[in-house]
Amino acid sequence: MATVLIKDKAVKVETELVSKLGPDSSTTSVNTIPPLAEPIQEKRFWFQRTKAYDPDAIATQPSVFDDTDTAERYQPPPKWENTHRFDPLARWTWREEYGLIRKIDFRIMVWTCIMFMALELDRANISQALTDNFLPDLGMTTNDYNLGSTIFRLSFLCAELPSQLVSKWVGPDRWIPAQMTLWSIVASAQFFLSGRTSFLVCRCSLGVLQGGFIPDVILYLSYFYKHHELTIRLGFFWTAMSIADIISALLAYGILHMRGVQGHSGWRWLFLIEGLLTLVIGLFSFLLMPAGPCQTASWFRGSNGWFTEREETIMVNRVLREDPNKSDMHNREPITLKLLWQSLKDYDLWPLYILGLTFQIPMVPPQQYLTLSLRGLGFDTFQSNLLAIPYTIGHIITMLGIAYLAEVLGQLTLVAGASQIWALPFLIYLNVVDTAKVSRWIIYAVTTLLLSYPNAHPIQVAWNSRNSNTVRSRTVSAACYNMFVQASGVIASNIYRADDAPLYRRGNRQLLGILCMNIVLYGLVKAYYVFRNKQRERKWNAMTPEERLDYLATTTDQGNKRLDFRFQH
Repeated sequence: MATVLIKDKAVKVETELVSKLGPDSSTTSVNTIPPLAEPIQEKRFWFQRTKAYDPDAIATQPSVFDDTDTAERYQPPPKWENTHRFDPLARWTWREEYGLIRKIDFRIMVWTCIMFMALELDRANISQALTDNFLPDLGMTTNDYNLGSTIFRLSFLCAELPSQLVSKWVGPDRWIPAQMTLWSIVASAQFFLSGRTSFLVCRCSLGVLQGGFIPDVILYLSYFYKHHELTIRLGFFWTAMSIADIISALLAYGILHMRGVQGHSGWRWLFLIEGLLTLVIGLFSFLLMPAGPCQTASWFRGSNGWFTEREETIMVNRVLREDPNKSDMHNREPITLKLLWQSLKDYDLWPLYILGLTFQIPMVPPQQYLTLSLRGLGFDTFQSNLLAIPYTIGHIITMLGIAYLAEVLGQLTLVAGASQIWALPFLIYLNVVDTAKVSRWIIYAVTTLLLSYPNAHPIQVAWNSRNSNTVRSRTVSAACYNMFVQASGVIASNIYRADDAPLYRRGNRQLLGILCMNIVLYGLVKAYYVFRNKQRERKWNAMTPEERLDYLATTTDQGNKRLDFRFQH
């Protein structure tokens, strides 16, 4: 939480908190309060740590809970599912904290990535199917394919917010596995596609059932991780998607050889086998997704759960110390219409939504048409699938690189905007050079480098979560941001048209124009958040200490509208 309440204040603890140190609270000295860590000592990533790093030093960071005047304003409500582990006097070491993070990664993050890989297998295998005469087999054209992509993304978009609201009501640990089970059935049913109509119906159904999965998972992960940790984990999250693309290409290489088995096309077996694989993962997700940090016990996970009481205490308090607003809603508390409207009209998040609408458009059409383009360049079905792997590997490396760089430098906007600078020379090349007269390997190399761009999506998703500053707003804003991202996919799916094939010169000009616009947009977003923070700073600094305390006690401002909140940028 970007709070400025305790920067210049001595650490104090109110009487009610001091009493937790022992039964004789009336004689307890403030000097017996456990010490806190110096914030400057925190080394967030392994490569930042030196010989001077002491793993047994206190890791507990100062927060509003250490100040007599502010602690009671941020107390977790009794209804919050983790309140029984909240202890403002809890202290732990860096060794304990980093060991716990590794355990959370293993128990929570790994399976989350596997679930995302299943999503990607079922929504991206259409690209591999295209190399196996999918369109001719169904009597369709590339414009029909564009329409299917548009319908899928529109359905995905429309399902985002309803899915997120359902997830917040029943809990992501229940809703996400249910989603996966349902969409895997539809994905498998694509084996029976008979033409344009059935293709469009299946794309629509998949969009509806898969929509909301990503923001549901992001909200779920925010229960376990601090802000900078979430950025990096989302980098690995989208890395899992790229790994799924590689696995899908390798699976397609084998499965598409089944063309002719029982008289069926290879792409039919591809849809069936990968859909059934997702069904298995979805069913296991019911067993492997706990409701929250303190709710991991079950017949499958063990009666004592995955974490000890000590670990649960560290999990809860380290997250709350960074962002006290993470306790403002129960994990199975629904969003009311009033709260929904408050979140939707939050204009301070719209700059991020606008970025979500445009930042990927320059790269989507070349990626979406890659396998078709490779076939057009003379590569066969199996070569086209294997040649899609190198850019995916490059994409993984660059995406993780900028995710770390953004947190190390603390410059979210500038680092996120680097993806646009990366793509600029390659799009200029595609617009300037007569690609019809260039070696197919040069065109392949340029396209591969273009699609290896450092995707800023993990940075921007975590950035959106930080600037929301409440569970209610975070729930809605995650869905809204992803809706704009899906809307960008709708736009991108209609840039390359059949009358512009096979070189798509008109489409590439449009992509270059959008890219240049994006570079300007990142600069404007940076300027907006700097301006908003300066506004807050002037108002806050003009208040006396007494006025600040009165503001905390009486304000109706919530989330990122509070004067003590500063936007990340």
